[in-house]
Order: sequence, then C-alpha cells, then structure tokens
Amino acid sequence: MKKALITGVTGQDGSYLSEFLLEKGYDVHGIIRRSSVDFRERIAHLEGKPHFHLHYADLGDSMSIVKVVDKVRPDEIYNLAAQSHVQVSFDSPEFTADVDATGVLRVLEAVRACHLEKTCRVYQASTSELYGKVEEVPQNENTPFHPYSPYAVAKLYGFWIVKEYREAYNMFCCSGILFNHESERRGETFVTRKITLAAARISQGLQDCLYLGNLDSLRDWGYAKDYVECMWLILQNDRPEDFVIATGVQHSVREFTQLAFRHAGIELEFKGEGLEEVGMVKTINAPLSTDSQLSTLNSQLKPGDVVVRVSPDFYRPTDVVNLWGDPTKAKAKLGWNPAKTSFEDLVKLMVEHDIAKVAAEGAAAKVRTNLAEYLEKGIVK
Repeated sequence: MKKALITGVTGQDGSYLSEFLLEKGYDVHGIIRRSSVDFRERIAHLEGKPHFHLHYADLGDSMSIVKVVDKVRPDEIYNLAAQSHVQVSFDSPEFTADVDATGVLRVLEAVRACHLEKTCRVYQASTSELYGKVEEVPQNENTPFHPYSPYAVAKLYGFWIVKEYREAYNMFCCSGILFNHESERRGETFVTRKITLAAARISQGLQDCLYLGNLDSLRDWGYAKDYVECMWLILQNDRPEDFVIATGVQHSVREFTQLAFRHAGIELEFKGEGLEEVGMVKTINAPLSTDSQLSTLNSQLKPGDVVVRVSPDFYRPTDVVNLWGDPTKAKAKLGWNPAKTSFEDLVKLMVEHDIAKVAAEGAAAKVRTNLAEYLEKGIVK
C-alpha cells in the first residue's frame, strides 16, 4: 500500500485530495498544526478511518517536519500548506515568506535528511499568481513569471527551489501551477466564497450589501475537487515535470457575482464605473438552486436596491487583473480532463451549498433565541 503525506490537509485541497487518495487505496497521513482553535471540519468525516492518520507538525518548524517524514516514510508528499491569501500577504509578508518559501525548502530537506530522495516523490502546490503582471495571455508552462505580491514572490522561491533540487539531487519533485480553484469548501474570506455566501445571505435578508474590489479582474476558475486528480497524475508521470492546472476558460469577478446572485433568485444589473460601480437588483425570481426550499427570499428586497458596491479596501497595492491558464500540456501528457465541472456548475454548487448553510444557521439562531426567551420568561414561540 502506497503512503502519502499531505501538508495543508485541513484545507480545501487537502480534504479533497485525502478523499481521492483513500479511494485509490493509499494510506493517507496528514499534517496539522497545534492550535487552540480546531480547524478540522473539512476532514472530520475522515477521522477514524483505518487508513487516515494525522500528525502534529508545522512548516515553520523544520525539526517537526523531519520527525513526521521519518516516522511515515512516505512514497509521495503533497505540499499544499501555505499562507494562501494574496491580500493578507501584503499585511504579513514575513510570515508568508517563511511558510510559502522557506517551508518548501524544509520539506525538501526533510526528504533528504531521511534519505528518501530516491524513493519519495514530492508535489509542490504552486500558483498562477507567479504570472502576476502578465507577459502573455493565456499563460502556459513557458510564460515568463512576473510576481506581483509578497505571496507570489514567496511562491516563486518555492517553484525554483523545487526545480533546483530536481536538477541538483535528481529528486522526483515538481510543481503544479494552479489557477484559481474553488468549491463549497473554499475559505470564507476568499472572493468567490465571499460572493456566494453574500448572495445566500442577502437573498434571505441576513445581509444588506456585498463589498468587492476590482470587478473587472479576470480569472480562470475551476473546481478544486477536479484539480486534485491532476496533482496525483503529476506524481504518476514517468518523469518529474511542472504543469499548469487550469480550465482554459476565463471570466470576470462581475460575471461570477452576477451568476451567483442569479442562482439565489436575484437578477443584477451593474451601473457606473470603477469605485462608483454598483450592482442593483433588477428582478427577483425563484432561486435556481435546487435547495431553494431551504430558504425564504427576503420579502424586503425590491428592484433598484443596491446590493453590491466597490470598496477601495479590497484593491491590492499591486493588482493582478488577467489570469488565464492553458492546460494543453496536462491534457496531452497526463490525460487530465479540465472540463469535468463547468464554470456555471461550479457557481451553482457553491450557491446551493451556501443557501442551505445560511438557512440552517438562521434556523439554529431562531431556536437559540426561542430557548433563551423560554428560559427567561417561560414563553415558547
């Protein structure tokens, strides 16, 4: 039985990859950080399974990484852990560099320290943010990098140190240059999940307005659950190579927002430009979501209401505006299909999930309020 070690196992990608590898018959080991707050909800359903194991370590602590690698002796390592929020990297550049750059080095050195460089294959999660201030469109494996954030600069080191160890020590280590990949498990501060949650909350009267940055920004959005297959295929390849992981289809933040609100039953129209642009309610319809029965459309919402605004707080100091990946190499060499889940289906499943989530949270809040009133006054509603 093959053994895989995953850093970032509690994240979106780590949880999907764990499920994927368990289905493939792997013994899966995940690294989690010691914390007073438990962030394991994405993998809670896997805990207790006979071939799923968790170990405490941290990419900022080389000794802990060496100990886990030596204990597990993995056949494959998937380094997915990172400080992966681009905007946050401007506020915490040193921490981002320590985890996203030096952290990659610590993993590679742990493999060498445990004398596994000839047997252990290493996958490094790289990023389309390397292209930053883009030199060409679409971007492929040969497009020059021009990182445009502390996050991207840190990831650039990670990319090149993997390449260096591959050539210097003949290690099977390679990078997947991941374009934006989303899902219902995406962190709630990332723009796509922020949009789908806001659409759900506004449609149910629990939020008034969504504030966004550059609505013109163009991205290549795919489904994270599909992308983990490509990560695995990269390590099954005959020789170590770097691959772009993308759909080859591009949409704007405005398009994503419009489609998300449409699935929540709100048709938007946008007026104005730049910081003055707003998204207004055009019509209110039955939600396209199949889980719409779980929610109640906000009866106070009406055509003309402004529900989307642009805020300068969400513009980056150096903004990346045109990411569009070319997955030709991954399709040809790995046989990977980037079109399993369309952009429309991706937005739909995220909105459906968040409509149900918001409705359930609203129902739970009513129960808590009712219970509190009963305990205080003996009144049941």
